Amino acid sequence: MKILISNDDGYQAPGIVALYEALKGLADVEVVAPEHNNSAKSNALTLHSPLYVHTAPNGFRYVNGTPADCVHIALTGLLGYRPDLVVSGINNGANMGDDTIYSGTVGAAMEGYLFGIPAIAFSQTEKGWAHLDVAAEKAAQLVQQLLPASAEAARRHEPWLLNVNMPCRPASEFKGFKVARLGRRHAAESVITQVNPRGDTMYWIGAAGPAKDEAEGTDFHATQQGYATITPLQIDLTDHDRLAYWAPTAAQLSGAMK
Repeated sequence: MKILISNDDGYQAPGIVALYEALKGLADVEVVAPEHNNSAKSNALTLHSPLYVHTAPNGFRYVNGTPADCVHIALTGLLGYRPDLVVSGINNGANMGDDTIYSGTVGAAMEGYLFGIPAIAFSQTEKGWAHLDVAAEKAAQLVQQLLPASAEAARRHEPWLLNVNMPCRPASEFKGFKVARLGRRHAAESVITQVNPRGDTMYWIGAAGPAKDEAEGTDFHATQQGYATITPLQIDLTDHDRLAYWAPTAAQLSGAMK
């Protein structure tokens, strides 16, 4: 069994080191991760500048690119084989609700999914790496349970994509896993402006907004109760329920062109 690990916090982040240590006894594990922090890079690929791969003293390979870059080049030539599972994380902070759209952690896992390989994105709900050992242990338990199914899914090119968020709690307060839907956040806080020493205005993206939909059944609600959440994700962004609504507009435009 072979596992590819990546992340968005960078190859030296405590989260990816802990994840590697937890998984290396379950399979042949390789790490290909960004050289620097690439949070909120989503699925971005680097198309207009070269990418370089270097090897750290611990054997981790790191790339001067995005999380998706790392998984993409790993799967299209760097590894020389097809892994059974792509795992991303453990992220320093939550990737719940709307976060998944921006998340580089999810983006790395999604890149594996797009290549037909089952993938899991792991995150802790708070920044600071509190109880990281517990999160890594629980991640390993989930991976161990899913490895046989992931190998078969990868062979059949029938992948699945899971987003997992774990509360930062000691083992005694960790209640288990729950399947949950994504919640929603309010709009982000206002942009932060500063003036640099040359008098130019700088803009910093504001913090993420608070939870808007944290009802029972959401990832926000379950993690607050002490559960790790498993949210299956899909790529299809089509609003299928609204296709019929927009059909008359397309027909009207088509008629006007005749």
